Amino acid sequence: MRGVYLPGDSTAVLRELPIPAPGAGQVLIEVGASGICGSDIGYIYHEHKGHRGVEGPAYRGVVAGHEPAGRIVAAGPGCRRFGIGDRVIVYHIAGCGLCDNCRRGYFISCGAAQRQAYGWQRDGGHANYLLAEESTCVALPDELSFVDGALIACGFGTAYEGLRRIAVSGDGDLLVVGLGPVGLAAGMIGKGMGARRVVGVEPSAQRREWAAGLGVFDATLEPGPDAESTAKLAADALRAPGAATTIDCSGSRAGRATAIAGAAEWGRVSLVGEGGTLETEVSDALLHKQLTLYASWVTSLTAMAELATNLARWGLRPESVVSDRFALAEADKAYALAAGASDGKVVLVPGEPGP
Repeated sequence: MRGVYLPGDSTAVLRELPIPAPGAGQVLIEVGASGICGSDIGYIYHEHKGHRGVEGPAYRGVVAGHEPAGRIVAAGPGCRRFGIGDRVIVYHIAGCGLCDNCRRGYFISCGAAQRQAYGWQRDGGHANYLLAEESTCVALPDELSFVDGALIACGFGTAYEGLRRIAVSGDGDLLVVGLGPVGLAAGMIGKGMGARRVVGVEPSAQRREWAAGLGVFDATLEPGPDAESTAKLAADALRAPGAATTIDCSGSRAGRATAIAGAAEWGRVSLVGEGGTLETEVSDALLHKQLTLYASWVTSLTAMAELATNLARWGLRPESVVSDRFALAEADKAYALAAGASDGKVVLVPGEPGP
């Protein structure tokens, strides 16, 4: 089989590898699709950096890709829930399974030394086959494709958790700041959760146009010169003083300020974008508006399974936010586009023929 590695010099390298055999509690997955995540770009592709307070590179020179979905082709001893032929999404962290966070399904927050992320500390999904722990697998409904599953594995799961925290519903509107892949996911899921109106804010005209074509945003707005003017534009589009719920997916100081300014009194603000800083005036911006801020990092195993079921029930297809698909042999081209000016999400589909 072949797998993609990221040397840290803004290239993606394809290497030949043996097909692994599953051990106890493990499954071998034929990868159907594997997404490219912004964190892969920021922490691995350009340069091997530390992450979440860990000194030194977080990437351990393994097969890249932490957003895989596929079909199980072999199962090791002791597997009880999944077997050969099952279609699965892979939750991208293998935790210790014993700490409180793992027992709640939040493997992402496992603090044990044996915690490993697919594509970071253990081989990931940018390959023909992936060796995964059965405990990290989530059933992929028949109504959804492998590309749908790959998107649920990270970006859609992240957006869903952030929206769950602020209880998006038909009782209010939703403002989405930043229309990259996670912001597009937030808009689609917000519609599924029943938000009355969904408005997006994005500085890139290219991305605004792509988002507008998805049919889930009631308006896609270019930001004004500051957070307050952008909030006024959003309020006009919502025909309301502000949004009951807002989510920042940009990870930027300006985007977070917009999410706060765009919230109505008693509003709920979700922060899911990585990196950057948060700077805000407190009295008028937060206290006097009675706002609640939520910080959310990825999602839990159980919420990811819930999201997959909900998307199938809502009739929503995550793959509609994908602008570009590449064969495994085109990984270098795919990463260059994902790190540059892609309209939407970029995915690798190992089963597609290369150039």
